[in-house]
Amino acid sequence: MHTSSKFLLLVAVAIGFLQGVAGRDIPQNLKTFYNNVKAAGSCKNILKGGLADTDNGPKTFSYCGDHLNDMGVVYIQGTNGQLAGMDIDCDGNQQGPGNDGRCKSSGDTQSTTAFEDTVKGYNAGIKELNPFVHPYVVFGNDNEDHKSGFVTFNPEDYGIKPLSVMAVIYGMWGDTNGADGSRSLVGEASISLATACFGTSMNGDNGHETADVLYVAFTGSHAVPGRTGAKWNAQSYSEFETSISGLGDTLVQGIQPSRKRSY
Repeated sequence: MHTSSKFLLLVAVAIGFLQGVAGRDIPQNLKTFYNNVKAAGSCKNILKGGLADTDNGPKTFSYCGDHLNDMGVVYIQGTNGQLAGMDIDCDGNQQGPGNDGRCKSSGDTQSTTAFEDTVKGYNAGIKELNPFVHPYVVFGNDNEDHKSGFVTFNPEDYGIKPLSVMAVIYGMWGDTNGADGSRSLVGEASISLATACFGTSMNGDNGHETADVLYVAFTGSHAVPGRTGAKWNAQSYSEFETSISGLGDTLVQGIQPSRKRSY
């Protein structure tokens, strides 16, 4: 849901504290970073605020640049130690491999994502992302219809590239939030990523509501796998995730919580 032709989708590596799901164990530097962000309580260098993580929730979430300069990352943060939840996105090619019917309950699924043209341009065996295979994150907000009360955020303004790799730390950027519902939203990912993090109870109408998920985007072209750095025509989540895991590991090594904050 919430697609736009203007902004970004990021593919993601899921790294978590939880056991018994498909995500990988969290390395110590990310565990420390996660805990430090929560302990900070809120963002100091707000790149864009006034967002919510549920349709009826408070507009207390922001895209945070506290570590934009020292670590080259942007992440979503709320207040009082909150991070974000994970709503389910089923946009893209729902007729491809992995479709088990769990997206049928979604009421606003679209057949395209924000970067359909980029995916096609790779000539890598697919024409669009598959929400059951590609672990993408909805990151960025647009308002093409100029609706009152909605805010916009273009991650490219801060050096984040389309279809670059993200880290999702839970207790690829692949789409953007449009001006749907009653407010600008954050905290949404493809059903394959949500399943990796929280299991098969996730479906088109049931996401993870607790605001304990940290979405971390990396700046720079080095975070983009491109045509040959990922197996875009993978037939399963695990096959695709394996193809980007090396790049993901390299990127997360750059998150060193001992560095001085940028504000």
